[in-house]
Amino acid sequence: MLEMHQESEYVIHHIQKLMAFFLSMRLFKLELETSGHHVYYQYITDALAKMPLEKRINDLIKKYNVQRFAYLEPDEYRLDQQLKAICGQLPISSSCYSTEHFIADRYTLKNKTSKSFVMEPFYRSMRVKHNVLMTAAGKPIGGTWNYDAENRKPLKTIPSTEPPITFKHDTKNVISDIKKAGLKFIGTPNNFHWPLSRKDALQALHHFITYRLPHFGTYQDHMILDDPFVFHALISFSLNVKHLNPIEVIRTAERALKSNPELYPLAAVEGFIRQILGWREYVRCIYWLQMPNYLKLNFFNHHAKLPQWYWTGSTKMKCMSESITQSLNLAYAHHIQRLMITGNFALLTGTHPDEVDNWYLGIYIDAIQWVELPNTRGMSQYADGGIMATKPYVSSGQYINGMSNYCKSCYYSVKQKTGEGACPFNSLYWNFIDRHQGLLKSNMRMQIPLANWNKTNIQTKIEVLEQAATYLKNIDSL
Repeated sequence: MLEMHQESEYVIHHIQKLMAFFLSMRLFKLELETSGHHVYYQYITDALAKMPLEKRINDLIKKYNVQRFAYLEPDEYRLDQQLKAICGQLPISSSCYSTEHFIADRYTLKNKTSKSFVMEPFYRSMRVKHNVLMTAAGKPIGGTWNYDAENRKPLKTIPSTEPPITFKHDTKNVISDIKKAGLKFIGTPNNFHWPLSRKDALQALHHFITYRLPHFGTYQDHMILDDPFVFHALISFSLNVKHLNPIEVIRTAERALKSNPELYPLAAVEGFIRQILGWREYVRCIYWLQMPNYLKLNFFNHHAKLPQWYWTGSTKMKCMSESITQSLNLAYAHHIQRLMITGNFALLTGTHPDEVDNWYLGIYIDAIQWVELPNTRGMSQYADGGIMATKPYVSSGQYINGMSNYCKSCYYSVKQKTGEGACPFNSLYWNFIDRHQGLLKSNMRMQIPLANWNKTNIQTKIEVLEQAATYLKNIDSL
């Protein structure tokens, strides 16, 4: 097992992400040794950690007189290509095996002829194929495939529940090693309570199922001040490092529904399962279908830089400061904070997709390129021109106000489009619509905002666009 600079420096990672990977590896090493296995382990502080992977593999083959080289399918295209190239030069036989921690084959979408790949048909086919939430007659339980419409209720009183389970770890050595190795990082190592072993991950899963799943559906899209986790499961890191198998997570949720349908609403269980069986698997298939060209897509030809406060959270916009500060403190934000706050703002301000990709890939503990890239470049930034999403996910402050309580304590007024203290999202949204009319006019889902903009009187348009121009010019001061 190798802790390597190659894997620690391709973007600037959150320190908690580095800590989580290293500590998970080190804990697994101890498990293996306790079980009687011999483990070669390279720490990040070792001088060898800076060597290229090809040389390390060849050196170990010689040192231990290895007769055959075998490895598990990497989750990232970059590493997949590197290992294939290395194996092509090895003097011994080599082979690659599935990790068996995904439900769909990575090339499931390979033979599709459509230019776009909507998730819903994929999700339904996965439900049928793996008999998830299905009746004996082959129909979806409850008669409906998707209960997303029930999970967007207005924000009212949030039910009280047990807070997420936390885990204590001795982090002194790993923090010291990260600094000693000279790794650059963002964020803080404090508040580090993530599950780092299979035992931890199973505890986290069962705690979520017991206390938080019943309300997950209704409140999964809501954003609450001083409650970063709401009812989310916080198991994406455990899934991505393979402490949990997605099918066991799905079956656990199914069993909860069957055991107590009054406690576990079908909408909540289906919404949770859809994130794993539908979205997670679908995103991975999109990734392997589209790479490596996906890295170059920039549908809107955006080229701006991210504002400097994406690395500090120091902005007067409450939704942005809350989401970014939380991300820097916890290496975590849930999907709506990522999509409709930080991602939405980056798209409205014309940020280059590379900038957005690198920020997301670095700051979140669960960000591995196979899952980050389609979510960011595709879903969030619409840089793929609609391969994944049926429309750009942009909004004014109105959406944020409806799905959060951020706006109530914001410096800016969500009700204003122009003038002193007007919410930046409002004018930037209409500026985006105006700027990209030519690209959006053929999108059926964008017809209403386009029509509303075109009906707006000239003077109002001028004022809105001037407000947006002022904000864009002074973006680091917002």
